[in-house]
Amino acid sequence: MTSDFFSEEALSNLTQHVLPGLWPFIVAAIVCAVAVPFAIVISRRLLVLAQPGGRHNHANVTPLLGGLAMWVGFAMAVMVFLPHDLVTLGVLVVSGLATGILIVDDRWSMKPLVKLAVQVGLSLLSVLVFNTQISYLGLPGGHLVQFAAPIAIAVSVFWLVGMQNTVNFLDGADGLAAGVVAIVAVILMLAAGQQKQLEVVRLSGALAGCCVGFLLFNFPPARIFMGDSGAHFLGVALGMISILGMAKVAVAFALAAPVVALSVPISDTGWAILRRRRPLRSVAAPDLLHLHHRLQSFGLDPRQTCYVFYAVSALLGALGLTLFGHGRILAVVLVVAAVLTSTVVADLLQHAGWRVPAPGLSRLLASRGSR
Repeated sequence: MTSDFFSEEALSNLTQHVLPGLWPFIVAAIVCAVAVPFAIVISRRLLVLAQPGGRHNHANVTPLLGGLAMWVGFAMAVMVFLPHDLVTLGVLVVSGLATGILIVDDRWSMKPLVKLAVQVGLSLLSVLVFNTQISYLGLPGGHLVQFAAPIAIAVSVFWLVGMQNTVNFLDGADGLAAGVVAIVAVILMLAAGQQKQLEVVRLSGALAGCCVGFLLFNFPPARIFMGDSGAHFLGVALGMISILGMAKVAVAFALAAPVVALSVPISDTGWAILRRRRPLRSVAAPDLLHLHHRLQSFGLDPRQTCYVFYAVSALLGALGLTLFGHGRILAVVLVVAAVLTSTVVADLLQHAGWRVPAPGLSRLLASRGSR
C-alpha cells in the first residue's frame, strides 16, 4: 500500500530524509556556477573548443570544458557534506578520472575503441577497487536474486558503461543532458530518502546541483558545452550513485527509478547501436538521427526539445517512484509535465503564426481609448 505523499507522516519523512540533500545541492550549484567562467577561459587557452559545422548546429566556437566545472562543484559538495569513506572516495576518484581522461577526447578526439576501453576501465575500477557492484536483483515481495561474483561484475560494468554512453549520446542539444540528469538525480534523491539512505540523498543532491549550476550557462543558447568529459562524468557518477542506492532496496526492482526515468534516452542509445551496426558502421560514428535531432527536424528548437525531454523524464521518473511508495507524487509531476508541454505547444503556435479567429475580441482590444 502506497503512502499518501501529502500526509503528515510522508511530509515528515520528506523533511528528515530528503532535505539533507538540499545543502549539497546548493553548494554544488553555486560552486559550479562560479567555476564555469574559469572553465571558459581555460578552454580557450587550451583550445578545447567545439567548432561550428558538421553535426554541430551552433554558429560560434564554443568552449568544451563545462564538465570540469561540474565536477568541481560536485566534488566540493561531496567533500563538505559526506563522510570521508571508501564510498565517497570511489565516487570522487572514478568521476574525476572520467572528467580528466575524456578532456583528451574533447581536445584531440580518441578512437572509438580507445574510448570504449576507457569506459570499461573506469567501470572496472569502480566495481573491483571500490566495490560498487550490483550483487543482487530485488523483486516485489522482498525476494532477492543473488548474483555470483563474475555475473555481478559483468552486470555492474555493463550498467556503468551503458550510463556513460547514454548520457554521452543524450548530449546533443543545449541544456539537454544536464537537465535530464538533474531530474533523474532528484528522482534518486526521493527514492533514497524513502529508504532513509542519507549518503545517497546527499550524493544525488550534489549531482543535481552541479547540473543546475551548469545549466545557467548551458541552457539554449549555450555559452559552454560539457563535452565528452562532462557527459562521462555525469554518466559514471549517476551509474555509481544508483548502484549505491540499491543497498537497502529489497522490495522493488533494483535500479527501477533511474531506468524508468531514463528509459527514453536508454532506448534511443540502444536503437542508435542497432541502427549503426546494420550498415556495418562503427557504433561510435556520429549521426543526426537521435531522438532529439528528429524532434528538431520536426520543427522544435533546442529549448523546446529540452522541455519535451524534461517533461518525459519527470513523468517516467514519477512512475518509477511509485515503486518506492510515492504514489501521489505522480499527480504533482503530471502538472509540471503539462506546463512544460503547453509551453512547447505555445512556442510552436507562435512561431507558426497561428491565431485563433476572434474578430470581436480583436476589435475590442484595438478600440480607441482603451487601456
